[in-house]
Amino acid sequence: MRRTPTKKGPSNSTSSSNSSAIDQFRSGGRTATKEFEFIDQLYHSYAKNSSGIIDPEGIEHLCSDLEIDHTDVRILMLAWKMQSEKQGYFTLEEWRRGFKALRVDTLNKLKKALPDLEKEVQRPSNHVNFYSYAFQYCLTEEKQKTIDIESICQLLELVLGSVFPRQVDSFVQYLRIQSDYKVINMDQWMGFYRFCNEISFPDFGNYDAELAWPLILDNFVEWMRSK
Repeated sequence: MRRTPTKKGPSNSTSSSNSSAIDQFRSGGRTATKEFEFIDQLYHSYAKNSSGIIDPEGIEHLCSDLEIDHTDVRILMLAWKMQSEKQGYFTLEEWRRGFKALRVDTLNKLKKALPDLEKEVQRPSNHVNFYSYAFQYCLTEEKQKTIDIESICQLLELVLGSVFPRQVDSFVQYLRIQSDYKVINMDQWMGFYRFCNEISFPDFGNYDAELAWPLILDNFVEWMRSK
């Protein structure tokens, strides 16, 4: 008589494999939570209880603990690293993103990371991105596309003054005495960055007004040449 094949249940190896996968999943979740544990604790020490967001007051508190002024360019660099969307505010997601990118999870480690962050921003490939971000970060109103002249002057000195001091000093001087422009847009802002990188200063020997420069730069060069 032929023996009826016996139906076998799942093998121990399959069961073990499934169990192992579940354990890894659970372990991964615990690891992810653990990864942000100290980062989140630090965040909530600055966040407002009612909103759960770090507001301007919380950022001032952070600056005090970092022993830097709230107008220090390094705070703008930190916002750039976090990809913060709203000036003067940090969300938990932005905070986590920045701290993870900097590989820090405590205030002391953040302090020590700031010099390397400065070096990172000064790399040409990063600096143009940071310069562009600085303008966008200052667009605080919905559908705002321009920034007033005085704010632009302060922003130029903050983000570009140490890199191109003579160009920035002269351009800021021009912006404050001219009366044709009340605001600056992104095209003009980025045009000045290109100007600083490409045009010999202060002789402007390679400046060609026939090329696609913003008109404000044509006027600036004309003003400088007339001095």
